[in-house]
Amino acid sequence: MVLDCAIIGGGPAGLTAGLYTTRGGLENVVMFEKGMPGGQITNSSEIENYPGVTGEISGMDLMMPWPEQCQKFGLVHEMVNVIKITKKDNLFTIHKEDGSTTDAHSVIIATGSRPRLVGYTGEAEFFGRGISTCATCDGFFYKGKEVVVIGGGDTALEEALYLAKICSKVYLVHRRDEFRAAPNTVKRVQECQNIELVLNSSPEEVYGDAMGVTGLRVKNNDGSTRDIEVPGVFTFVGNDVNNQTLIQDDGSFLCDMNDRGEVIVDLSMKTSIDGLYACGDMRIQAPKQVVSAAGDGAVAALQVISYVDELLN
Repeated sequence: MVLDCAIIGGGPAGLTAGLYTTRGGLENVVMFEKGMPGGQITNSSEIENYPGVTGEISGMDLMMPWPEQCQKFGLVHEMVNVIKITKKDNLFTIHKEDGSTTDAHSVIIATGSRPRLVGYTGEAEFFGRGISTCATCDGFFYKGKEVVVIGGGDTALEEALYLAKICSKVYLVHRRDEFRAAPNTVKRVQECQNIELVLNSSPEEVYGDAMGVTGLRVKNNDGSTRDIEVPGVFTFVGNDVNNQTLIQDDGSFLCDMNDRGEVIVDLSMKTSIDGLYACGDMRIQAPKQVVSAAGDGAVAALQVISYVDELLN
């Protein structure tokens, strides 16, 4: 069976694309997501800016109803890792990790992005042994202890506030003296009694022992250094695009990309390849917000419905 549409990725963009394609009349739509649907936002401790949602709600709580809603209209979730997408003539082939393949008339790729590491000495060695990129996943292990948060954007500040509720103290390390975050979030951080701002500083080396991290050395812009003795370091310095499925056997990409590895699309989420659409965090100029990703998914789905209809009729 050839799918009308294959959706790669099960975050807000992929799930919304699944909802709109199936409700819009496409009958054979499969969403390929190697884990549970929901995306990176499920790691967020608190969501305040999703329209229509008031009160305290976590990313997990926000995303929980989405898969059920999509499946009600016929979306199928196949829990498998997609390793490559190829195209021959008007047919796409989805290559899966288990060695099987599935053909589709159209593809919506929404594989998102992953947290970026800084690259300082010891970071790779101690990752998972005191270094984390998920406060809601690992914050509990540092209850009542001191930790470091690295970063200056919305995510870093929001996670610092979350950790401040659990930990005795949070050192917020940022290479500049100003933050790239919402003014209200910055104000909350500045007013938080157990958050110490370590500004104009960059991590130089994390160190520890067989048990894990014991401290972080930061280098200040004036050349001096400071040792912060903590058992945990949380890093929030941006994301790298998950574009591996678009890499072909010769090392090229299936469609046009920019120099940061983001998929180039137009306002309709169309890529340079007919029938291939990209949405969410992996596209160019992505705002990296749940509501924006969901909008991308809806736009891509509506385009796919028209494309498939024209292709088959």
